[in-house]
Amino acid sequence: MTWFRPNWSRRRLTGHVAWFGGWLAVTVGAMLVHPSPHGHGSHQQLGLPACPSVVLFGRPCPGCGLTTSFAALVRGDLATAWAAHPFGPLLYVAWTLTAWACLYGFLRRQRFETETRGWTLAIAGLTLAFFVYGVARFATKRATLNGEPSVFALTATPPPGP
Repeated sequence: MTWFRPNWSRRRLTGHVAWFGGWLAVTVGAMLVHPSPHGHGSHQQLGLPACPSVVLFGRPCPGCGLTTSFAALVRGDLATAWAAHPFGPLLYVAWTLTAWACLYGFLRRQRFETETRGWTLAIAGLTLAFFVYGVARFATKRATLNGEPSVFALTATPPPGP
């Protein structure tokens, strides 16, 4: 199994730098925010809006909790990272390893090889599991906006009367 293909120009390896840069930006962002005690919504500390799924339906989207998970993970808090989103630690570690491999390949003028059957199956399986988990969580879990229920959320029980 070959991990790197030699003799590539750096110009053709700009995707490697972009992958590493994306990882670096997310890592710095995760260091700047504090993990939300609600398990999601940490991204709002960066000035981003609340998740539309939480605002409209009172339900988490498949990605809800990833920023909180990453923020907890860079602080070494695996339990909080796992509780916020079980895929968070796995995705962050996989991204970290591949980002550093891309930087190494760029510096050595070698292409990090990902167009293999094994990579394709792994990424397809991870993507499928991520969205199946996200749909199941959307169907079974309620989410709040900073601890308060969404005023737009669809609820099974009517609100209390006057």
